[in-house]
Amino acid sequence: MSYLDKLLEGVEVEWKTLGETGEFIRGRRFVKTDIISEGTPCIHYGEMYTHYGIWADKSKSFVSTELASKLRTASKGDVVFVAAGETIEDIGKSTAWLGDEDVVIHDACFFYKSSLNPKYVAYFSRTSFFHDQIKKSISSGKISAINAKGFEKVIIPVPSLSAQTEIVRILDTFTELTAELTAELTARKKQYEYYREQLLSFEEGEVEWKTLGEVAFIGTGSHDTQDAIPDGDYIFYARGITPLRLDTYDFDETSIITAGDGVGVGKVFHWAVGKYALHQRAYRIVPNVKEISPRYVYHYIVANFYSYIEKTSVSSSVTSMRKPMFLKFPIPVPLLEEQTRIVSILDKFDTLTTSISEGLPKEIALRKQQYEYYRDLLLTFPKE
Repeated sequence: MSYLDKLLEGVEVEWKTLGETGEFIRGRRFVKTDIISEGTPCIHYGEMYTHYGIWADKSKSFVSTELASKLRTASKGDVVFVAAGETIEDIGKSTAWLGDEDVVIHDACFFYKSSLNPKYVAYFSRTSFFHDQIKKSISSGKISAINAKGFEKVIIPVPSLSAQTEIVRILDTFTELTAELTAELTARKKQYEYYREQLLSFEEGEVEWKTLGEVAFIGTGSHDTQDAIPDGDYIFYARGITPLRLDTYDFDETSIITAGDGVGVGKVFHWAVGKYALHQRAYRIVPNVKEISPRYVYHYIVANFYSYIEKTSVSSSVTSMRKPMFLKFPIPVPLLEEQTRIVSILDKFDTLTTSISEGLPKEIALRKQQYEYYRDLLLTFPKE
């Protein structure tokens, strides 16, 4: 803190709008089918949420040179802002483009040319002060969006370039520390998946095989997402990763919950114990025979269900599930003692890699909180 005080002490800061310090240029439209494996680098707006951080020097995607000649491109030092998304929270996130090659920008993005340090601007776009300002200019419909005028009105503190550089250096350090922990977590997950595959693989004739329909009941819920209440008394499992809340419950049991349609099909699973409510397009899997452990079923489904539906689906991308697909899912049934041993090992790995209250995920969450605190501190200057 004493270092930060010295860093900011006596620093002269001008308060300007982003419109005064630079220019926003909107990209041009291209679609996912235009994206190819080689060509001119491009940034599709959907990738801004999943692929890019504060800065980027390589693109994940490409378009043909012919198409790129008709589009708009950002150059090194430009800042790419996403201008549309499913939620208000998606809007405004930015990435400083530091690649030596120009990059084609989707029309749901703007690139920002200015004399400011690009990473300073990108870090600023992640602060609550920035988001509180753009919320006033975001229009809501099927998707949320903001235009160039909305961005141009945002006020940004502008210290000297040397101060901007030092602030970026400090925040880069925090970002790198978090990245190291995230890389460690990724390595642990790969290790976990390797051991899980070993534990859940059986030689021919070693165990009895049954279908999921023989060992479990499969059903759906009755609620819709709009039924959710922020402070509801019971967990409400919908189709996403994060559970919602509801004032009533449908079931009181131990079950496995998974999405019935959408992007979470075969990927989103919840372990439900006790009272809960369920979405009408989410499935509950309730093991109901003595010779099989519900928790063993959970681990086996998480490990193998997605590959199963990929093989059995007639569609190239699985976006919807039907009950027969669950009923026919094959599952090996070793002795209960062996199931208990497998569950014990996998639960330990599961705790380490996915629990927010233990292990690396907790450490990463704490580091992110610390980073966000110092980021807001460094990018907040007293107004006259």
